[in-house]
Amino acid sequence: MAREQRLAQVFVEVADTLLDDFDVLDLLQRLTARSVELLGVSAAGIMLADVNDELQIMAASDERARLLELLALQHDQGPCVECYRTGRARTNIDLTTPEALESWPRFTARARETGYVTTHAIPLRLHKRVVGALNLFQNTEHSLGEEELALAQALADIATIAILQQRVLEQSHLENTQLQAALDSRVVVEQVKGILAERWGTTPDEAFDAFRSHARAHQLRLSELGRNIIDGSFDTSVMTAPKPHTHR
Repeated sequence: MAREQRLAQVFVEVADTLLDDFDVLDLLQRLTARSVELLGVSAAGIMLADVNDELQIMAASDERARLLELLALQHDQGPCVECYRTGRARTNIDLTTPEALESWPRFTARARETGYVTTHAIPLRLHKRVVGALNLFQNTEHSLGEEELALAQALADIATIAILQQRVLEQSHLENTQLQAALDSRVVVEQVKGILAERWGTTPDEAFDAFRSHARAHQLRLSELGRNIIDGSFDTSVMTAPKPHTHR
């Protein structure tokens, strides 16, 4: 299928989602997957600022990207952090150069260890308001052209609209409440990933895919199902668990 057709499907998919009482976490997770698919990058992640103006990880296409973003936040460095602070995109950054290592030593070293050689950070911005960043990682030296970068910004804009919405923009206290609720829900999801991965003997990514599939099949919010698993009120034996295997 041509990328233009797939992109049109993605926009329709997102528009349909926004008409309902949508699950922010699920939508952002879906957008990271679509970013990988449409842009041909290796991984993607989305960060949001909380009520204290501190970035938090909201979604990642895989566990390696999530851990790299976590390191960036812990050490307060990387293109994603700078993108959020300045509101300007940082694109086609070659992580193999001495300049990258000098600018962000811990981030760049870990990115190289992970296998990434190029990265991009796109602001989640509405007008002059910046609420986070879309982060893209590549394990090849292929640069993103103007068309791909415009598409990346469009996907970031979708995420921004989904988070804020017009009614939330008009009342800042509601915006902060919704953002904080989404951030709190993400903490629950990360706890559940670990619980299920250990229980099933699988990777966190495999556990999350099974968890998310069950929630979607039964029309449950990720945070709602996650809290029920954590407090023991939900029997995880009814979920379809991924097959355990020996991991490298």
